Amino acid sequence: MITAPIINSKLPDVKTTIFTVVGDLARKHNAIDLSQGFPNFDADPELIELVSKAMRNGHNQYAGMKGLPELREILSDKIQKLNGHHYSPENEITIVAGATQAIYTAITAFINAGDEVIVLKPAYDCYEPAIKINGGHTVHVELDAPGYEVDWELFKTKITAKTKMVIINTPHNPIGRIFSKNDMLRLQKILRGTNIILLSDEVYEHIIFDGETHQSASRFIDLASRSIICSSFGKTFHVTGWKIGYCVAPQGLMHEFQKVHQFNVFCVPRPVQHALATYLQTENHYLELGAFYQKKRDFFLDAIKGSRFKFTPSQGSFFQILDYSEITDEKDDELVRRLILEHKLASIPVSEFNLNYRSDKMLRFCFAKKEETLQQAADILNKI
Repeated sequence: MITAPIINSKLPDVKTTIFTVVGDLARKHNAIDLSQGFPNFDADPELIELVSKAMRNGHNQYAGMKGLPELREILSDKIQKLNGHHYSPENEITIVAGATQAIYTAITAFINAGDEVIVLKPAYDCYEPAIKINGGHTVHVELDAPGYEVDWELFKTKITAKTKMVIINTPHNPIGRIFSKNDMLRLQKILRGTNIILLSDEVYEHIIFDGETHQSASRFIDLASRSIICSSFGKTFHVTGWKIGYCVAPQGLMHEFQKVHQFNVFCVPRPVQHALATYLQTENHYLELGAFYQKKRDFFLDAIKGSRFKFTPSQGSFFQILDYSEITDEKDDELVRRLILEHKLASIPVSEFNLNYRSDKMLRFCFAKKEETLQQAADILNKI
């Protein structure tokens, strides 16, 4: 008799991610997909050609563990110009296989059994499983709809002698809000004098609207001294499937980060790194990204202004949340399913990111799409 091994799952309560569930259902029913955060339009053909050229020129073997030196140097200059903080290309920047890998690596590098990590809810769904698998405990700070502002006095009460890390996300997925300068100053004041590490998820760093400025943790001296900052080339250059990004941190933190990075990824695709290094020497595409996506946000919101959904315009990211409280009393996951089955439109229920799946009667829609796609979705929303 063959006996299968008994499995003691490290993540017994983790289910299939909502993005897979909704994406599969949308494809099965041929629904317009505004659920997942990726564009349905092409990247710059020049960038695509640069990747092909790098492959043709033989750049097809392993890159160094930290990433190509020339790409790290360009990123160092970019951050200096935008945020006024210098990161050493040699010791403080790592090219990663997307921000999710960077986040997992950072948590694995620093969180031990019994450590506490403060997470603001709603939160992107990759944080807490990584904390749990490393033996840490998540401590939640719950943000209330519809504004989802941080109660910093409540936040302070969550800090204990066991607090090892705080995770923030700005611009925020799924809510689309940004941390203000005052938010970052409040956070800096609270963490000053502690040994707490800040993990700052800034993958939508260049997608900021209405004349606001991205308040990176690297802009604030004390925060920068304790921060691991994760960013995404995929989000910036419309190539999410490439799964490539970068991480910056002070040398001491980066040294520990790279110890883990070298054994769970080691390095990321060399031809893509060559292409990005060449592209960034002449293209400042990212400086126009906020205006590019604000136009899409405004198009979508203008197209649904006659609907019964309520909204406050997103401050950043790919996402707009819509309040359906005046339409139905359904739970958001039930409404998401019905919209796919009956109306052929896919979105994401915000409850999936909330503490205890609290329903705020909010759905998340991705507007990183062609205008024709957004118009088709709006036509559906206007009829509900």
